[in-house]
Amino acid sequence: MKKFIVLITASMLALTMLSGCGSSADNASGEASAPAESVNVAIAQFAPHGSLDNCVEGFKLGMEEAGYVEGENVTYDLQNAQADMANANQIAQSMAAAKPDLICGVATPMAQACYNVANGEIPVIYTAVTDPVAAELANEDGSSVGNVTGTSDKLAIDAQLEMIRKFMPDAKKIGILYTTSEANSVSAIEEYKELAPNYDFEIVDSGISQTSDIPLAAADLASKVDCISNLTDNTVVSSLATLLDAADKAGIPVFGSEIEQVEKGCVATEGLDYIALGKQTGAMAARVLAGEKAQDIPYETITEYSLYINSKALEALNMSCPDELKSEAAEVSAEE
Repeated sequence: MKKFIVLITASMLALTMLSGCGSSADNASGEASAPAESVNVAIAQFAPHGSLDNCVEGFKLGMEEAGYVEGENVTYDLQNAQADMANANQIAQSMAAAKPDLICGVATPMAQACYNVANGEIPVIYTAVTDPVAAELANEDGSSVGNVTGTSDKLAIDAQLEMIRKFMPDAKKIGILYTTSEANSVSAIEEYKELAPNYDFEIVDSGISQTSDIPLAAADLASKVDCISNLTDNTVVSSLATLLDAADKAGIPVFGSEIEQVEKGCVATEGLDYIALGKQTGAMAARVLAGEKAQDIPYETITEYSLYINSKALEALNMSCPDELKSEAAEVSAEE
């Protein structure tokens, strides 16, 4: 099975912790000792769904691996905006007013809100931002626009389309439901439409503006397409059960974009593991806390993905994993 590539190596992190401010020298065994000073880190999460929960869990694990242990030398202030932009702005403002050592913004809308109020005074580390350039958190060359950096959960769209074609040789139309105000979703739609003809697909997209739009939009979309490919769109993912129900009634599969969605009932994904993404982000945050400048660290992306399948969901639609994909597919336990 394909493996994830994490761009930060242990040796780089150890060197950073040794040389940066707030770090201490290696102990006699040669292992990096814990940071000498306690820090306060604010974590602002945009929506309450599994993918972003996993980002937060991974972030804390990445920090812990770098020597920042919760309850010992790091205190976290974790708040959730419940997928409401007004809440997101209020949370970001209150966090900036408290002046933590670092703010972690989880998902594009939250990352933007945090960066906008930090005023360059507090470093902001983001995660689960699909397109940092479109979100105006990074420049075209990958460099930072200010005191901010982080990790992208950019979708493996070409690999996803190739996978769908192997699962569904006769399919013509792929439906995508997305939130029109999410910059990452808009850019993903554009890439899907650009690449779809290479696999003889037509993309049928349906835009929504709020959660209440989803039931009708999902039912209408499911009636027009052969399958649905779901994005990492926060509003849609928060209502994934509604989308899956509409697809089930239409007798079509939903392909997810990461492992959590497959656990919840999507048939398969060529996607990523958000705990791994969070760990990568935590390692970057530790570098900043150790003395590096966020603006000097280009944003990072996981560059290889894994194939996850939900056999139970496939069987319900009289589908199966193609023989050519079985050797690389990882089975995901479906939620009851």
